[in-house]
Amino acid sequence: MITSIAVNELFETHRDKLTLEHVAGNDGKDRFIQFEDAQLAVEDVPDVSFVGHMNFIHPHRIQVIGYRETQYLENLSEAEQRTAIQGLYDGDPLCIIVANSIPASDELIKHSNLSGIPLYSSLQNSQFIVNHLQYYLSHTLANRITLHGVFLEVNGIGILLTGESGVGKSELALELISRGHRLIADDAPEFSRVAPDTLSGECPEQLKDFLEVRGLGILNIRAMFGDNTIKDTKYLRLIMHLEEMNEKQSRQIDRLRGSHQLKNILGVDVEQITIPVAPGRNLAVLVEIAVRNHILSYKGYNAAESFIQRQQEFINKNN
Repeated sequence: MITSIAVNELFETHRDKLTLEHVAGNDGKDRFIQFEDAQLAVEDVPDVSFVGHMNFIHPHRIQVIGYRETQYLENLSEAEQRTAIQGLYDGDPLCIIVANSIPASDELIKHSNLSGIPLYSSLQNSQFIVNHLQYYLSHTLANRITLHGVFLEVNGIGILLTGESGVGKSELALELISRGHRLIADDAPEFSRVAPDTLSGECPEQLKDFLEVRGLGILNIRAMFGDNTIKDTKYLRLIMHLEEMNEKQSRQIDRLRGSHQLKNILGVDVEQITIPVAPGRNLAVLVEIAVRNHILSYKGYNAAESFIQRQQEFINKNN
């Protein structure tokens, strides 16, 4: 897991995409974006964020100056402008980026050279810079966990198939892929918390494209089914837990609402549905229907409650 990124590494990584040029200050090798800052930002602490437009009240770790910020500074008197820029550097940002092809002022260059804080310029729009770096940093530095299971995209929803070894997760995944759904990761998908209520999942590089099926061995899904059957990342929205049950255990499941619960992963509650595994059950169809029902519930519709309400209206009508 990445715990910090040097500012100069960030600069080199995004130099071409953001058309960045080093203007003043040091090269950023001794300035780091820390994992602790990333966690605070994910937890939505008001005064901690990675990157944003110039802000004196809640300073960002990376301050971006665009048209509005430049206009604000230019409308100040010379003394007020010097005070504002001094306050900008007193906040000890990791670096400052002047966007929109705006030339860096002499005052900014002077303060960067005195403080050693890197000053960069960019041809790109300031909002594009903020969005791009915020997305990159929140994903790169987010806390991660590896879970056992198969991570898929089914009907546009990220689902994780879990269950004991040998229960049939890979076989079910293979059937879903053959029905047009997409594989993200087999066996050890990695999940990171990229927002207060959002988990993003991806496949470790060494396992990409491969799926292990008992009896068949290792299969290359991309080679067999094509590029469209592989998805790089997806938000985790639903866990489908496969469990072998005897008849007595199956009867204990609520027949109206099914077996639903919440599973907490990295502080995020994810809906988990337990599906009994038994001969003759079409698990692929059950998973597809569970996803469709999850989408309906997300929109506010609950089939069980609707059914109960209809029966109650029928009883009231006939009494």
